[in-house]
Amino acid sequence: QHAGLFCLFDPNVLLLRFSGLIGRSWAMVFASGGFSVRIYDNQQGQAAKAIKEIKKQMEELEEAGMLRGELTSTQQLSLLSSYDDLAQALEGAFFVQECVFEQLEVKQSVFQDIECLVGKDVILSSSTSCLVPSSVFSKVQNRSRCLVSHPVNPPYYVKLVELVPHPETTTAVVDTTHALMTKVGQAPIRLKKEIDGFALNRVQSAIIAESWRLVQDGIISVKDVDLVMSEGLGMRYAFIGPMETMHLNAPEGLGDYMKRYGEGVTRVLNSFGPVPDFFSKGAKSIINEMCELIPSDPQHLSARRERRDQLLMGLAKLKKDH
Repeated sequence: QHAGLFCLFDPNVLLLRFSGLIGRSWAMVFASGGFSVRIYDNQQGQAAKAIKEIKKQMEELEEAGMLRGELTSTQQLSLLSSYDDLAQALEGAFFVQECVFEQLEVKQSVFQDIECLVGKDVILSSSTSCLVPSSVFSKVQNRSRCLVSHPVNPPYYVKLVELVPHPETTTAVVDTTHALMTKVGQAPIRLKKEIDGFALNRVQSAIIAESWRLVQDGIISVKDVDLVMSEGLGMRYAFIGPMETMHLNAPEGLGDYMKRYGEGVTRVLNSFGPVPDFFSKGAKSIINEMCELIPSDPQHLSARRERRDQLLMGLAKLKKDH
């Protein structure tokens, strides 16, 4: 079953499954760059419903002065169209961005169907965050035009896109996708080859693991380990990454940093414990501690997500202005 698809045409895109947050965000990103976007969902009426939700969000962004691109919200909305028929949605597309839920068999089936309906030069891209391209595209005949374009949630405010090639993906396909993502205002990065977790989730998983161990071992509270990032490391990492941070934190750059601090970094790394058991009895106490800070009912979580998005919007504006 198709759970949403997204197509770009010249200038056009096709989006697969737009009822979700990622799909709607992709649609807004591509429209902000002036591309015509065809939204497809196999559930009748869902693609049209997504456009109504996008309209409301675009108007709110325009009113707040945060609408991306050179076009007005009305002009951007005119670039969006909805389809319940996959063949019609794909007609004329040069780029297809799949946004179905993270189930391998569904994604494989979707791309099999798409391949039968598009020309050989159409780029097939997946939004998957946890499935490697060699698995996602294993049933596609021409894998040279396939890759993963993994966004960060929510893509409209967090611009990073990981481009992960299939072992058979051509350099030209990666170059074209990189240029497309740059044109619509995203910040694409290239992985030279596929790896489980890609780059972002591997770095994120390392942070999650050590944060969890510190709480689990009674070193620090859930609240305070979050402050380590939000009021400490995150303040720098919002503008410069860990490599540049080290490069700037020693008088003569990165080599000098390692001479000064490399042994200490190695000592700390060697003290790290095993991968935490996130499903143990002890894990429940960490989850409960988090839920005491922010209850896990829909109302509280929705309010915090709205707060997160508002802060991300402000940070995005600050980065744009500087």
